[in-house]
Amino acid sequence: MRAPGVSTFLVAGAIGIAAGLLSGLLGVGGGIVMVPLLVAVVGLTQHEAHATSLAAIAPIAAVGALRFALAGSVDLGVAVLLAAGSLAGAPLGARVLRRASDNALKAAFGALMIAVAAGLLLA
Repeated sequence: MRAPGVSTFLVAGAIGIAAGLLSGLLGVGGGIVMVPLLVAVVGLTQHEAHATSLAAIAPIAAVGALRFALAGSVDLGVAVLLAAGSLAGAPLGARVLRRASDNALKAAFGALMIAVAAGLLLA
């Protein structure tokens, strides 16, 4: 890892604001915003961008979830089941991430985004 300069801090902060805004507004994982921008704008590798996005998403999700919970919009039973499944799957995903090449990660991430977009548009 390199030492970030002031411009990197500003850009990373702006990416965080965009990810937080879209996460709160659309309920999307911040990774769909952060990962491509961290690679293209900040200059992180695909691996660094994925790992950095995962590290940043916990506080983003916590703030959004709390706001929605206070408004009575969270189904806690479903949320607990989602969290349990995610906690089981995350270590496996992290292991695969560590072993995958940057190109494989880019292709998998792009394919997932296309599949999600198609699902939303066709639903």
